[in-house]
Amino acid sequence: MKLIRDLLVLGSGIFSALYLLNIGFGIAEFIPDNVPIFGNLDEAAATALLINCLAYFGLDIGHFLKRKGDATKPVPKTHDIDVSK
Repeated sequence: MKLIRDLLVLGSGIFSALYLLNIGFGIAEFIPDNVPIFGNLDEAAATALLINCLAYFGLDIGHFLKRKGDATKPVPKTHDIDVSK
């Protein structure tokens, strides 16, 4: 089952990377880029899909996209909280 999931994620990542590389020279697009406001949503979705596929395989590049203030906040650890009181 994990092999099938890995292959699906890998296929999705390859598809999104090829879509972003624009090997069809703009002929095969889901939403044409000249449509106002919605024209670049397909590229944004392909970028999000590629980032998630890379994170699935252990290459997390999402931390490069965080704001500087978010990186300095400590992450709360749930095992340090005493809820027995």
